[in-house]
Amino acid sequence: MEYLDFELPIKELQDQLEKCQIIGKESDVDVTETCKKIEKKLVETKKDIYKNLTAWQRVQLSRHPNRPYTLDHVKALCGDTFLELHGDRNVKDDKAMIGGLGKIGDQSFMFIGQQKGYNTKTRQYRNFGMSNPEGYRKALRLMKSAEKFGIPVVSLIDTPGAYPGLEAEERGQGEAIARNILEMTRLKVPIITVIIGEGASGGALGIGVGDKVLMLENTWYSVISPESCSSILWRSWEYKEQAAEALKLTAPDMKKLKLIDDIIKEPLGGAHSDRETTFVAVKNAIIKNYEELKNLSPKELVNQRMDKYADMGVYKG
Repeated sequence: MEYLDFELPIKELQDQLEKCQIIGKESDVDVTETCKKIEKKLVETKKDIYKNLTAWQRVQLSRHPNRPYTLDHVKALCGDTFLELHGDRNVKDDKAMIGGLGKIGDQSFMFIGQQKGYNTKTRQYRNFGMSNPEGYRKALRLMKSAEKFGIPVVSLIDTPGAYPGLEAEERGQGEAIARNILEMTRLKVPIITVIIGEGASGGALGIGVGDKVLMLENTWYSVISPESCSSILWRSWEYKEQAAEALKLTAPDMKKLKLIDDIIKEPLGGAHSDRETTFVAVKNAIIKNYEELKNLSPKELVNQRMDKYADMGVYKG
């Protein structure tokens, strides 16, 4: 288990607990009371740390190397029913963007999302979760297929942004993202969007338009990352914590600003500390929101979606 800087007090107590348990096993000394005291202190410390997280600490949690990625969620939600689909029928198959059909219970969904890697080799293979234009075109192809067969769409967002390389711009990165936003606003099937990690810039918006937009508790959603914001405004990455606070990018901030619909609560310690509970929470949220949308006609869906996004940013003094 890897620990972030602010989680080090938890690590110390966890180490103490493990040592205490080892002493109990290897000797005749009764350490039951001591172990109970450490366990109690561990729970209190966790509660104290995670209820007072700063915006930057939430950003760090969203990037935790043990945090479940898109394919982890899809496999937990669908089991063996998931069928991955490939290619944009234009250039190639973008490994940073995954998509395919899967079932939650008896209901079919078209799943789309960015996939990061677990180690150096898979991170390179997945391009660190940064999609090229063909990734967004693949996502659009799959969404159009879902629309044709009346299948709802679930998009899972976890990206540091769209790939900013020269070749991506040459192949029309901006146009691909803009096209997706346009087409998603008028897609005639329900769209449920869940931010499961990082939701950065146009890379997230390219699959981020939805009838219901949900965020896991320790995720972020913003036009720019705190580091990039800091480097632009202060010419240094040293002010990333200050930038994170100013950007209002956390789930509570986004809910308060009415830019998302709901927050999915994570287990104490973050999604990486109890994956199974996280998967169940995401599954329940998808089912609950789909139940609210499934009886709406295509016209009602599109009108509500259009109104929802048209109302964002409207200020009445």
